[in-house]
Amino acid sequence: MKVKDIYNYLDEISPFSLQESWDNSGLLVGNFEHDVTSITLSLDVDEALVEKIEEGSLLITHHPVIFSGIKQLNYATYPTNLLHKMIQKNITYIAMHTNFDQTDLNYYVATQVLQLQPIKQEPFVIYSEVDMHLYDLVALIKEKLSLEHLRVVADSSNIKIQKIALTTGSGASLMKTLDDVDCFLTGDIKYHDAMEAKSLGLSLIDIGHYESEQFFGEILAKHLKNLGLKVIIASSENPFSYL
Repeated sequence: MKVKDIYNYLDEISPFSLQESWDNSGLLVGNFEHDVTSITLSLDVDEALVEKIEEGSLLITHHPVIFSGIKQLNYATYPTNLLHKMIQKNITYIAMHTNFDQTDLNYYVATQVLQLQPIKQEPFVIYSEVDMHLYDLVALIKEKLSLEHLRVVADSSNIKIQKIALTTGSGASLMKTLDDVDCFLTGDIKYHDAMEAKSLGLSLIDIGHYESEQFFGEILAKHLKNLGLKVIIASSENPFSYL
């Protein structure tokens, strides 16, 4: 199957036109006429993954390895070291980032992983009613995401949680746009985000960037299973270690 056929299929599932203006989803390495027999899916791409991928295959990741303009092709530095190896191995590379967040990832994590019942969906936010104590909600998230610890900003007036919002990855910038919720679940929460949440009377649970988006491969594999191609889900490694 040619890359253009797979790309068009992906575009039907999750239109690339939905991506944010700052994003860089789409075909990043290779060309549309390349013939593909196998696809590798991963949250991210690193050197170990590129080494393992079969020559001539298609790589699809959630996070684009190229976000802004590259002014120097220095093969000893990131990310051109990865791009150089991809070209050497004739690997075609597609990223599905903010478009996939909107169409699949947030909804899947809410319903299939955390088993919540959505009451409203915005492009990057899923809303759900829970009627739980904050600490019970924390325990549920720990169990479902297999996490030992969570960072929590607890607003004392909202320990009883009735309505929550969820954004996978990094969504703290959306705090002020949320529709009257008691608790916001997202990743990459910074110190000043926590201070802002306190002032808003909002509880926060940091569900991690990697931890909340690690399901990209298994979600997309379900869509691709009918193409008749070999689909490999690669286990992207969390760049952080917890000591």
